Amino acid sequence: MRKLKRLAIVILLLIAVFVVYVEIVNRNSKNMTYRQKVLKAVYPAFMWITKLTGTNTKKMKNELAKSPVVSFYDLSATQIDGKELKFADFKGKKLLLVNTASDCGYTNQYADLQKLYDQFKDKLLVIGFPANDFKEQEKGSDEEIAQFCQKNYGVTFPVMKKSVVIKSAQQNPVYQWLTDSSKNGWCNQQPSWNFSKYLVDENGVLANYFDPSVSPLSNEITDKLR
Repeated sequence: MRKLKRLAIVILLLIAVFVVYVEIVNRNSKNMTYRQKVLKAVYPAFMWITKLTGTNTKKMKNELAKSPVVSFYDLSATQIDGKELKFADFKGKKLLLVNTASDCGYTNQYADLQKLYDQFKDKLLVIGFPANDFKEQEKGSDEEIAQFCQKNYGVTFPVMKKSVVIKSAQQNPVYQWLTDSSKNGWCNQQPSWNFSKYLVDENGVLANYFDPSVSPLSNEITDKLR
C-alpha cells in the first residue's frame, strides 16, 4: 500500500512539473488552447522521437534536374489577406512551400520557418499553405490562422488562404503542380502530413521534397540555400 502511495505521489509531482514546464515555455503565447501549448512544449522531444523511429523523414531530390512541363511561374495563390501572390514576381529566388496547421505536433515549425526566412530572405521566400487535411488540425478561419501565426510565432512570410493540399477535386492548383510529374517534371509525392516542404529553385524548377520531420533549420535544407 505504501508503494502505491509513493508511486501516486511521484506521478502527481511529475504532472505538476510538466504543467509548470508547459506554462514556462508558453509564457509569451497568446490565445493558445491548452493542446497547442502542450504541443509547443513537447516539440523538441516529438522531433527527436520521429527521427529515432524514422517517421516522416523522407527526402526526395530532382536527381536529373528535370524541367517542369508546365511553368511554375504561370501559377499564383491568394494570400490570407485576399491579395494575390504571383510566383512570376519571384524569379531568381528560391521558394519553400509548406502546408501548415495550428494543432499539429509540428506546429512549432512556424518558428523555425520564420528563423529560416529571416536568415535567407535575400535569396529565399517561405510560403505557408494552411490546410485542414490531416486529422482536422487546422479548423480555424483565415482570420484566426493569421492571428495565431503572427501573435505566437511572429510570422512575417506570406501565408495563403486555407485550402486543400491533398489530391482531390478541390486541391489547390499550386499543389496540383507540386504533386504531379506531368506538370512539375518528376515528382508525384503528396504531402505526407502537415509541414511537408517543397523547394522550388530560382529558375522555377522543383528541386526537393522534404517530409515534416526534416526541420526547416536542418542542414538538408539550409545547405540548399548557401
